[in-house]
Amino acid sequence: MADIADISTVRRASSKEANAPAIGEALTPLTGISAPQWRALTDGAAEPNGYYLPEWELAVNASARGRSNVAALGAWRDASTLIGLAPVISMWRAYKIPLPALVSADPYGTLCTPLLDAGMAEEAVTSILRRARRAGAHALIFRATPLDGAAMKAFSNVLHRGDMQPLVLQSHVRACLDATADADTVLREALGAKKLKELRRQRNRLAEHGAVHFDVARTPGEIAAAVETFLVLEASGWKGQRGTALGQHEGDAAFVRRATSALAETGQCEIVTLRAGDIPVAAAIVLRHQDRAFYFKLGVDERFAKFSPGVQLTLELTQHLCADPAIAMVDSTANPDHPMINPIWRGRLAIGDVLIPLRRNDPVVALIRAALPLRSAIREPARRLVHFIRKSREKS
Repeated sequence: MADIADISTVRRASSKEANAPAIGEALTPLTGISAPQWRALTDGAAEPNGYYLPEWELAVNASARGRSNVAALGAWRDASTLIGLAPVISMWRAYKIPLPALVSADPYGTLCTPLLDAGMAEEAVTSILRRARRAGAHALIFRATPLDGAAMKAFSNVLHRGDMQPLVLQSHVRACLDATADADTVLREALGAKKLKELRRQRNRLAEHGAVHFDVARTPGEIAAAVETFLVLEASGWKGQRGTALGQHEGDAAFVRRATSALAETGQCEIVTLRAGDIPVAAAIVLRHQDRAFYFKLGVDERFAKFSPGVQLTLELTQHLCADPAIAMVDSTANPDHPMINPIWRGRLAIGDVLIPLRRNDPVVALIRAALPLRSAIREPARRLVHFIRKSREKS
């Protein structure tokens, strides 16, 4: 357990595997991964994940609260070719459970799909599992991972050959958008004529404060200005009241400024803003990876709440993304049953936390599996109490 409780000190693998820089370590500091190799891997990844793009995850790792000093399980074909990458932390750090497992690192977005080379996905999985064993782990836990995606399929295939299988610890569905469809049809079928009429009425009333327009920031200069607008809007609402807005914490604000600026250079970030005249009433950050977009966070000016600015922005974003031939699907990355996005985007993506055993018939895996629901059972009453107190304060 000591080997895995703190992965800031990693175990050395055999010289047989030392076939690339830093590969002699079973676990590599995330900052030790070659950025060009990481970028090449994302370009050819079997399954997209905007939150594990190097520009995003390295910015998170540099300054985001509680998310720095992450390690990585890497897989290399040779010294110059990275074919797999899974940012990880210890189970102790993830759950305060002192058992020998590695858990996917939180990239500040609810998606932890490991990156696997599309042409060598199973080879990459085999290498990742080998390195995890050498690091002292008995299991991997991938949080918030698509259950039907290419990454989990590759892990399942490799485990099956070893007479093992992944274990789904919890699962849910969340909203997504089929961006290949006609936006007007999507919105009409999702909301119905009566609701759309009400939203048009609200938009017309919003226009009394100035002409309503939808702006898309793409270039580094545009992004640098738009992210400041986003940070102000997010902090002006309930997130600011709870102290969870990104702009309220120096490290979080630094991460999002750095990440959005870096991804603007590669064309993989947009910040969309809805304005009434010169007044920004809603803004959101959207990431792009391959043919998929990811709706990161939304900030609204609560003074305009009666006009549903977040919904109005999302309607415009739906039109924008459905008109883009490069985007096939948009992951809301929202909580299940999200009251704003679920009625608008009616597609559903199956997401779960998946336990990957590293040895057949390992009794330690049973301990790891049993410990997680026990922890949840202990924490859930406290979580409900905090939620109740917050609601009471908001009503008072």
